[in-house]
Amino acid sequence: MMGTKVTKKEAESKGQGLTDLVFSWSFADALNPDLYKFKVNQIPKTFSSTKDYMNSFIKPLIEETHAELLSGLKNVHRAPFRQIMAVELSKNHKPPKALYYNISLKGTKGEKDGTYEPEAGDLIALTEVRPKSPNDLNNPRRPFMVALVQGLKDGSSDYVPQTDELDKISILSSKIFVFNEERTKEQRDKKRETLFIVFLANMTTNIRIWAALKSKLEGSNMNIIQGVLRDSSAIGTDCSFCLTRQTKNPAVSVARDAISSFQLNDSQTQAILECVSTAECCHNNSVKLIWGPPGTGKTKTVASLLVALWKIKCRTLTCAPTNIAVLEVTRRLLSSIRAKLEYETYGLGDIVLFGNEERMKIGDNEGLYDVFLDYRVSVLADCLLSPLGWKSSVESMICLLKDPERMYRLHGGKSVDGGSVSNDDGDQEDEGDHDKDVGNRDINSNQNSEESEKRKIWRRAVEALKENKKKKGNKEPSQRKTQLKSDTKEDSDLHEDDKEKVKVKDKHDTHWTFEAFLMKRYRFIKSQLKFRITNLYTHLPTSSISLDMVKQMVRLVDLLDSIELLLRGVRPANKGLREVLSGFRCISEFSSAKIECLEILKSLREGLNLPNFIDDSAIRSFCLQQASLIFCTASSSFKLHTEGMRPIDLLVIDEAAQLKECESTIPLQLSGLRHAILIGDERQLPAMVQSKICEKVDFGRSLFERLVSLGHHKHLLNVQYRMHPSISFIPNKEFYDGKILDAPHVQETAYEKRFLQGNMYGPYSFINVARGREDFDEKRSCKNIVEVAVVAEIVAGLFRESVFSKQNVRIGCISPYKAQVSALQERLGKTYSTDEKGHFSVSVRSIDGFQGGEEDVIIISTVRCNPKGDVGFFASNQRVNVALTRARHCLWVVGNGDTLSKSRSVWANIVQDATVRGCFYDADNDRKLKEAVDRAYCLARLDSLPTTNTKWKVSLRSEFKESMEGIENVEVLKEVVSLLEKLCTGWRRPQSGRVLDIMGTASELLEVYNVKGRFSLIWSVDTTRENASEIQVIKVWDILPVWEIPKLVDRFHEVFRNYTTEKIIRCKCKKYEGFDIFPLNTVI
Repeated sequence: MMGTKVTKKEAESKGQGLTDLVFSWSFADALNPDLYKFKVNQIPKTFSSTKDYMNSFIKPLIEETHAELLSGLKNVHRAPFRQIMAVELSKNHKPPKALYYNISLKGTKGEKDGTYEPEAGDLIALTEVRPKSPNDLNNPRRPFMVALVQGLKDGSSDYVPQTDELDKISILSSKIFVFNEERTKEQRDKKRETLFIVFLANMTTNIRIWAALKSKLEGSNMNIIQGVLRDSSAIGTDCSFCLTRQTKNPAVSVARDAISSFQLNDSQTQAILECVSTAECCHNNSVKLIWGPPGTGKTKTVASLLVALWKIKCRTLTCAPTNIAVLEVTRRLLSSIRAKLEYETYGLGDIVLFGNEERMKIGDNEGLYDVFLDYRVSVLADCLLSPLGWKSSVESMICLLKDPERMYRLHGGKSVDGGSVSNDDGDQEDEGDHDKDVGNRDINSNQNSEESEKRKIWRRAVEALKENKKKKGNKEPSQRKTQLKSDTKEDSDLHEDDKEKVKVKDKHDTHWTFEAFLMKRYRFIKSQLKFRITNLYTHLPTSSISLDMVKQMVRLVDLLDSIELLLRGVRPANKGLREVLSGFRCISEFSSAKIECLEILKSLREGLNLPNFIDDSAIRSFCLQQASLIFCTASSSFKLHTEGMRPIDLLVIDEAAQLKECESTIPLQLSGLRHAILIGDERQLPAMVQSKICEKVDFGRSLFERLVSLGHHKHLLNVQYRMHPSISFIPNKEFYDGKILDAPHVQETAYEKRFLQGNMYGPYSFINVARGREDFDEKRSCKNIVEVAVVAEIVAGLFRESVFSKQNVRIGCISPYKAQVSALQERLGKTYSTDEKGHFSVSVRSIDGFQGGEEDVIIISTVRCNPKGDVGFFASNQRVNVALTRARHCLWVVGNGDTLSKSRSVWANIVQDATVRGCFYDADNDRKLKEAVDRAYCLARLDSLPTTNTKWKVSLRSEFKESMEGIENVEVLKEVVSLLEKLCTGWRRPQSGRVLDIMGTASELLEVYNVKGRFSLIWSVDTTRENASEIQVIKVWDILPVWEIPKLVDRFHEVFRNYTTEKIIRCKCKKYEGFDIFPLNTVI
């Protein structure tokens, strides 16, 4: 029995309780960060029952959902939005709760990039204005109202007709609302109402988790969950019966042969064979943990395991927390599996990848189209549902080879260029259109637009592949790609002699000679047939198409190409081609090829019995039912909880330590599931959690981490292949108890690469920046512009050396703080390429965002610089572990050694280790780094003006800051900063220092101080309002070379022309205390 598709409406109904809660929150509730503060309890490590287990996650899930909404509200000024053009009641509208509406949105044609494209599960706000603050979402006329996007109109299908003018979506609203069309004529005439939808958050995953926790999933298999409630001793023990038979287990033997060529180490091989043995066990339920520290070949191990499971036909679901992780393991599997395919792409039909095409960026990973479900459904529908499918192509080729003369007469000698050719049933085909989009279905003019829209996925895939092929010039893509285009353009189908025989009466009536028609017609049918034949054996599961039948298909494809070559070799003079095909003139090679081709075509027509499908949905269900290996995110596995879905034997979760335990309950409850294999490393970063409350109660903890904490055995992958030994030493010592071995190749001399000269730039070093300055932005994120300057100087040196040596190098600059990442991106992003395939690339990311990544050189900016040794959340061992394990050849840590040493965290050990190993260096000992530090330190001091000990406030004009950044001479910068610091204390230079000669107000207010005889610092006393007072401040206008000062005359005349007499007087007044001048405070 085939599973039925989970509609968006059904999915939402299973998570209705969570949606109702969100809809019940008032505006004040939504903005209250402590709404659930005292309602969320610590999630325990052991549980008394499955009910206790599930319920422990409910309140934290509600709090996390609330925190995500609160974050969306706080950032609503940056949120994407769309204008509503019309609203109508949905057919499902049933007050008071089922408030479903169909909304027409203003089209995106001509709009800039970044326009909001609503998706199912989006939580949106409805507002009369484009909000600049949360309060704009709540006003007396239209109080705070949210809605949940259900999908496209009525939620009745995945695709509905969309236009450039309007996009239509279906929503479930929290309240009844009235739009223009529902108001009285007087109300509409009085004022045209404008309404927007604004994105706040996406609830899809949380709704699915809610359904899993409430046991609303189809099947609700609790076998594995019951086994992990307590100390896990039972669920983690190998089956004694299967253990004794492991050496004799045929599946284990098949798996060993399947992975023998993958050059795995002993720990990898043992892990795989143990998992295969477990998968075959039908006596117990079990959970296996594979522990994969950084660089130990975890993904390779998972891919190799999946190859083995594919070989033994074990129906396996492979999940991961993110699309990126799912795509990576799928790519690695396909890379491993293609070499083992006996007949081209036959066997890939047993593998299915599904998910959101755009979010997965399938178009950028064209090799994945061979297993991507949406594409598979489209091409199989083209082959099996269309009247012009594979059977039609077979029949057309049979007719053409058997009686080409009859086909020529049937068409009346007309083809292409405005003409048309009939198929053998008398239907009309437009060859030109088919050549442009090989394999595209015939969409008749009377077909409704909904059917047309459903096929857009397939056409997008084809066009994406064509475009990528043009850009990359890839000459050996997947089998499917090679069939996407006709072999050559239309004109190249003909010999020159044939072209001369084409008789054109007018532009609407093209007549072809028999020879020209035949070649054109043959190539057209051949391209159609090859495309559909290869799609059949690529995308159908092996259970539906036998190996013998595939051998015939592959042979047929070769024969079709051979026959074309033979036909092109027969010169059309004296009707030679007609005679050959009619049998009057015998060419033995052609004759035998033709006979064999016809035999295979007839055999396929009569012997290839494929399932009968009524629509695309049936094909989709069939593909999922028959697949041996299925790939998706843990959240998307929700879609496999359908009635009648064929049971899953084994669950593999990659990056399991990054998956929240509550989210893992979605795949763990799949029907028939007996075993789970979790691959991860709990000593790296866990799942991201929005709520600080949830973070404290371990909501982000994974099942992997909890089982480890309970003593569950984990199989260690103990050889690392990424890092130079000098890099791997400290994380191995601090985080893995020295259990990780360095692979032989990373210990070789050739693996040690020198990208910059000097001991400081060896494989591993700590670069001490003693004069750094940490500052916090408005979001309390920390940055250190002195370290930014040091990193920028190192990257500049790497670039110069790379250009000189012509050595390719990929660099990663990482930091724990968003503000520092932004500062680094601003400094480096416009200068260096981020293209990983380029000669020199620089990637700047947060440490959390770099988990799973690696580069040739990693530069870590630790940022923190304070006397207390406070390093904030960078004290986390998991975050430090990730940071230290991203580099292949060089790891350079930039930071303040004194601060890190006092931190009472692992950083103290790291600094001490660098000192002991002779890898600790002072940035001031490198000439270029010292200059960078000096400049940055001066600029950092500017940002801290005035200090708490000063009397005057300072306002720095943007022109002044830009000029300072452009000054290379560090001594000039130092003196400017020193002058400003003294000005803030009330000190003033004698009047003789002035050099500016301007008549009028400017000459009365402006002060010009000479700096090093080359520059002039221009400032004045100004006033600013604070509450009910007007206070004097120092306004610094600019610093310029002395010779540019005369150019400022007109500029300052304009500036001071707008000053009132009263303001000028207040600026000129001086309050002396001794020799110092104090700012005046005037009550207005």
